[in-house]
Amino acid sequence: MRWTTLLSTSQEVTVPWTGGHRVCGRGRRWRIAGATPTEVGWHRFSVSGGRQARWLGPAEPVEGYEQGRVTRRGYALGDRLVPDEAGVHPDPARAFAQSERLWLAPVGLERFARVLAARSDDGREVFVRQEFPMGPEPEVQAAWEDGLEHIDHIPGVSPALELCFRWLVHQRRLAQERAARLAAEREARARRERLRGLLGDGARRRVMAMEDFDAAARAALAVSGAELLDHRPGTEGFDTVVRFRFGHRRFECVVETGTLRILDAGICLEDHTTGERGDRRFTLESLPAVIDEATRSGVLHVYRAA
Repeated sequence: MRWTTLLSTSQEVTVPWTGGHRVCGRGRRWRIAGATPTEVGWHRFSVSGGRQARWLGPAEPVEGYEQGRVTRRGYALGDRLVPDEAGVHPDPARAFAQSERLWLAPVGLERFARVLAARSDDGREVFVRQEFPMGPEPEVQAAWEDGLEHIDHIPGVSPALELCFRWLVHQRRLAQERAARLAAEREARARRERLRGLLGDGARRRVMAMEDFDAAARAALAVSGAELLDHRPGTEGFDTVVRFRFGHRRFECVVETGTLRILDAGICLEDHTTGERGDRRFTLESLPAVIDEATRSGVLHVYRAA
């Protein structure tokens, strides 16, 4: 037979395809010409004496694929294989370092399922079948379902099985923490939205001041175009010292926390005829306007250093 005839003679092979434009089988490697499979799995290819293969379609796994190949037994952990020779480590994240990618495992494998994998021609661990449990797997499954974090009370647990359990507990804890964080963020967003609705008028801002003084003070000052810089508790227990910027200057005043009413304006508001101080006639919303008028009139006197 001529060599050109050998090259043109095609045959069909069924091999595991894990992505890319090459397939391996029978100790050979072919490049896929034309379309590639739509998803990883077992597929049929037409190959010839050359180095090209053409995809024919999906196929059932080859029975006895593990024969003559390097095999490993262990536990399926998602799409990872934790081999029986793995050891327990205090850090559950080390489970990943002791595992390998498990290719073509069917969807829906039970937790703590024992599996057999065979090494493909391109060196990947390919799922062959599910194996019988060693014995303690049902108890470990029950411990997981009961939310336990340790399985020291279960006899006969292999290091590989305990490593899988620890990894799953670790992942569950991370998921719970993430869920709690997201819930807190949603609650905070809802609270901010609710408080934002209280910014519309003075009465609502005073309601908000008891829950979020910073937001209430910032909104009150913004009414007159002032900017909140800082605030701190006062000395009386019911007051707050507020620092703000207005007209390119810094000011400091003291307000009643729950009402935003001025207790000490930080500027002179005394009626020199009667000696009466006018601080309490104003609020955090109106104080910047008073400062503006005093500045324009040339009578602004600041006595609280800001």
